[in-house]
Amino acid sequence: MRCLLFGLLMMSVQGYGQWKSYKISVRGDTLNRLDMQGMKQGPWLNHYDQVRGEPGYEEEGYYKNDRKEGEWKLFSLPGDLVGIEHYKWGFKDGICQYFTMHGDVRLVQSWKALNPDKQYDTIEIEDLDKLDSYRKVVIKNEGAAIKHGTWKYFDPETGQLLRSETYTLGKLEGDGKAAAATVTEKKATPKPKEIEDFEKKNGGKKKVRVRDGSTGG
Repeated sequence: MRCLLFGLLMMSVQGYGQWKSYKISVRGDTLNRLDMQGMKQGPWLNHYDQVRGEPGYEEEGYYKNDRKEGEWKLFSLPGDLVGIEHYKWGFKDGICQYFTMHGDVRLVQSWKALNPDKQYDTIEIEDLDKLDSYRKVVIKNEGAAIKHGTWKYFDPETGQLLRSETYTLGKLEGDGKAAAATVTEKKATPKPKEIEDFEKKNGGKKKVRVRDGSTGG
């Protein structure tokens, strides 16, 4: 059981200084801040009740200009840590881990966030014809989180690794078939010509390393 980071009792306060609204924890911390434009800023605690059989949970982390940013922790309503997620521009980015009630890892995800403020995003992909050489590929996007990296699934009872999947920019490696739910946060956009040419050239190769230039939260 965790000690609630933000305290069990909070009160709402309206119209103070630079904040349109916020809450104060029993420790005196200001939480759940809305700036004068109504955008979420700083540390937040979100609470979700159980709905239609789905367990409720709480999540705590930071918002930057109304978007989740950096590390977010998920807790069951009794207070057990059940997940750690990382965000960039409001989308999952990097490694996300999920745990059983006993604290064992049950799922590891790997994501790549695309900047919703840009019409195009640039990714560096390894040039397999030149050792340790990378070339830039331009991707058209509307902001999304795509599967990118290795996903691992574990038996919740024994902790044994059941299977792993490796994705490169949303494409499942190995059989050349796209995953059924490549993009879950927003509808996928058509692939640019550069990506199609790259996949045709390297379709039969077992592994393609990608450097995305992420720097974390």
